Amino acid sequence: MESRPILGIDLGGTNIRLGKVRGDSLEEHHARRISSQAEEELVLQEVFQAVDTVMDDEIVAIGCGVPSVVDVDTGIVHAVENIPSWRRVPLKTRLEERYGLPVLVNNDANAFALGELHFGQGRGVSNMVGMTLGTGLGTGVIIEGSLYCGANCGAGEIGSIPYRDGAIETYCSGQFFERATGESGVAIYGRARQGDEEALQLFEAYGYELGHAVMTVLYAYDPDLVVFGGSVSQGFSFFEPGLRRRLQDFDYQHSLERTTFARSRIEHVAILGAAALHMEP
Repeated sequence: MESRPILGIDLGGTNIRLGKVRGDSLEEHHARRISSQAEEELVLQEVFQAVDTVMDDEIVAIGCGVPSVVDVDTGIVHAVENIPSWRRVPLKTRLEERYGLPVLVNNDANAFALGELHFGQGRGVSNMVGMTLGTGLGTGVIIEGSLYCGANCGAGEIGSIPYRDGAIETYCSGQFFERATGESGVAIYGRARQGDEEALQLFEAYGYELGHAVMTVLYAYDPDLVVFGGSVSQGFSFFEPGLRRRLQDFDYQHSLERTTFARSRIEHVAILGAAALHMEP
């Protein structure tokens, strides 16, 4: 009998992306902008409107990834990034009340890691870390084949660790490029693809900085695999040499030889990962 679909929701600061996930495939995908600066209830109604366009009688559950700290048990999201009015929103409860389906809510980086575990580079891997490189740095941790959130959904928040004159995120996300040039990492990537020497050097320097975040991950979690996602990860081939150079300082080179580093290759992995919240034991 054909499996019934799960609705996966990737709620960003300016957009919501969602689709029906059946088995190993994303059957359909929708995206729309949300009024991120609007009041709490208006943003929530826009989320409902987006879900209404996909919802049907086949869907058996909803999974949602949100850029915030999440109370996984209650599904309350706190201080959602780029949605100022969402300080403490009972998202799980509101979705369950409206649609009458079981709902799971988690941090978007955790959803990314689950997406890679079930659908991408992490298939067959027991211990892995997913790192999203965009305007910020997010990290999801998989231990013995299961998502590890910690007591308060804070496991893997290495971007907040103090580093130099800021935090690790300041130097290891797209903020690195904006601080250096005022341009986005995506713009620098475009120049690097054209062979621009300054852009190539910037990516090498970025990789070296990112190596500090990766070493923190290696010491803390000792994964088999580190997989990079997010807009900046497109430049993996450009920043990998700098990353490798920084990792020469890692104390356990013998274990590093058995650690794989890769870039996500899945389209809409965040939607798939949100649905995969219901695939956890």
